[in-house]
Amino acid sequence: MNIIGDAASAIKAVWGDLTTPKEPTVYGGGGGGGGGFEMSPEELKTVIGLWEDELEKVVKDGDEIRRISEDLMPPGKDEASSSYVDSGITSLIALQNQNDSMKDYIEGYIKKLELARTKTMATDQANTLRTT
Repeated sequence: MNIIGDAASAIKAVWGDLTTPKEPTVYGGGGGGGGGFEMSPEELKTVIGLWEDELEKVVKDGDEIRRISEDLMPPGKDEASSSYVDSGITSLIALQNQNDSMKDYIEGYIKKLELARTKTMATDQANTLRTT
């Protein structure tokens, strides 16, 4: 599973060709400088759902990593078997740390998307009130 490739494909499915300018429809919030995006509240809801699906996969992967870590036992009582398992556990700990980091990133990104959606809906509502 390649989460970055899956997410990029999901974003392309929602946004289409990003090189063709679209009519501005929403709040264009950027991170630190220069960057930004434009989506309708409905598009943001769809993207949030896609990221929530990815988060679910990452959480399931983390559960599986933990299960494997807990079940990993040396095949024998000799030093070579123990060393082999110790190396495996070290690798699983690194994998778990990476999984935890990915989970934290996705959760934070979902929060940012939800905030953008809230701001977009508020901006759209304010614009509607001004024109009526």
